[in-house]
Amino acid sequence: MEEKRIAVAAIVIDEQSAAVEVNNILHEFSDIIIGRMGIPYKERGISLISVALDAQPDIISSLTGKLGRISGVSVKAAISKK
Repeated sequence: MEEKRIAVAAIVIDEQSAAVEVNNILHEFSDIIIGRMGIPYKERGISLISVALDAQPDIISSLTGKLGRISGVSVKAAISKK
């Protein structure tokens, strides 16, 4: 089993209709979430979510992969080296 890593996932929601699906997936992975910050940017019609994670890299990739397949959502993760 791979060693756990700390990571931060940055999620940009361009289509508000995608927010429910994003939240459902985050709830699915709630056991690896350390913390979460969401910022609705109403002037631009987007939402920004930052999620701190503690999990094996393959689990982090699974989460970001699922989120990235949602139309109107962009996601990137930064993963610690140790």
